[in-house]
Order: sequence, then C-alpha cells, then structure tokens
Amino acid sequence: MDHLRFLESEAIFILREVAASFKNPALLFSGGKDSTLLIHLAEKAFYPAPIPFCLVHIDTGHNFPEVIQFRKEVVEKYDLKLVIGNVENTIKAGLAGEPSGKIKSRNLIQSVTLLETIKNHKFDALLGGARRDEEKARAKERIFSLRNSFGQWDPRNRRVELGMLFNYRMKNDEHMRIFPISNWTERDVWEYIERENIDLPSLYFSHSRRCVRMSNGVLLADSPYFTPDKTEKIEELRVRCRTVGDVLCTGLMESTARNAKEVLSEISALKKAERGTRTDDKISYSAMEDRKREGYF
Repeated sequence: MDHLRFLESEAIFILREVAASFKNPALLFSGGKDSTLLIHLAEKAFYPAPIPFCLVHIDTGHNFPEVIQFRKEVVEKYDLKLVIGNVENTIKAGLAGEPSGKIKSRNLIQSVTLLETIKNHKFDALLGGARRDEEKARAKERIFSLRNSFGQWDPRNRRVELGMLFNYRMKNDEHMRIFPISNWTERDVWEYIERENIDLPSLYFSHSRRCVRMSNGVLLADSPYFTPDKTEKIEELRVRCRTVGDVLCTGLMESTARNAKEVLSEISALKKAERGTRTDDKISYSAMEDRKREGYF
C-alpha cells in the first residue's frame, strides 16, 4: 500500500466509525478542495449504498459565484440533502452584528450561524476537512474533537487517541467534530485529487480575474462588497485560490497552474503557508484558536 492508499484507508475507516457511532452526523461543505475530497472518500466508504451524511454549508452571502454553482453540481451528482445556514439570517435575527470596517468579511461570525444550525437540526457530529498542517491551532486538534454544550473547543480537554481508537462518548448537549483527513498535507490532497481525477471549482486553477492589490499586500478579487482605496489598484491578472472562503477574506495568488499536476509543481516551490493569504487569520496571533474556542470549524 502506498502513502496515499494508506491515508485513504484511514479516512474511510474514520468515516465508517462516524456512521456507526452517531445518530445524526453531517458533513461540513464549503465548496473547497478538502470538503470535496471528503465527499469523494465518503462515496468510496459506503458504495454501493448512498452517502449517509447530509451536507451543511454555512453561507456568508459573500460567495464566489463559482462556489455556489459547484455546490449545486455536487448535490446533484451525489444526490445529497443540503442544509444551508445563512449568516444573513443570523444578522437579521440580532444574534450577530454585521462586521464593520472596510473589509466586512462575515467569516468571523460564521460560528454563531453554525451553532444555531447544529441546534436546529440536532446534529451530534460534524465531519470537517481541516488538516493539521494548515495552521498552528489546527495542529493541536484530535481527529475526534469534543465540543461542549456551548459548542466551544477547549484545547485542555482533548482526549487521548491511541492508534485508531476513538472516544466518542459525550453528554446529550455536547457534540463532536471529526476530521478524517487530519494526517493529510496540502501536497497529499493535490496528489490524491490528481490520481482520482476529482472535480473542483475553477477558482483553484489559473484564470483571468479583476483583482485588487490591497495596501497590506493581500490580493483580493474585485467585489461589490467593498470599495478599494484610491491607492489600491484594480488589475486583470492570472490568479488562483489555495483556499476558498468568504470572497472578502480569500486571498488570491498569481499563478499559471491550470491543473492538479501544475499546482503540485507550484506548491513545491512555495514558502508561504497555505492559509497565508487569508485575511481572517491575520487579525491576531491567535485568531484561529480564538474562533475555535467560540465554536468555529
């Protein structure tokens, strides 16, 4: 068994454990490469039976159009139920405030909508595509991550995981987040995508787009949700995304990589971290960990 087949086998084992151990699990879907990979693995895990998880998308309302179109195609292809938690509805209900400032990314208030969605649909487990190599807070995660009655993560309350033995016991008002591809790296993901010929949104590959060079060096897509300063230039560039999220926090990178093979060649030479262009991770040194404590992904 080669490296990728080992990772695939491990992830499939975890997916089957989740289906067997929880009453109402769901799969968090962002339209990104990692959650799309999870759906592909879930199809393998349960074939010829249907995938036993619905999809949950926490929709900020500030999406790339390509992601919404891809979401529709995925739901139709795999015949899945889709649950959408709208951040817009959370704001209208007074449960969260519209972000202020020039870059009004709603990623920071997604956790409120996520926790409301979990409560309303009584999910007891959520599968996610987070990986340990992405960011320092995620490197602390277990594969099975307990969240308390408030949906919060406490890094001091992490459970020991010996081999592939998982402790999924919890109280009625708690739930579990599970990360089947924790041990994968960005390169593993792209090698597997190439090997399995997995479809992704066109955002992940080089394409022409109107972009704004921000004063902090981040390259953002031209968007109706913000107005650049006079010093910030709009240019037509060949770009792609390394990660996908709210259009106002997803940094783009200049690239000529048109397929998975070329992306693999490109990331081999990159020194910047995968989430290094995400503006929501730059708010503070502990931005991701703070959000995880509040119930974020």
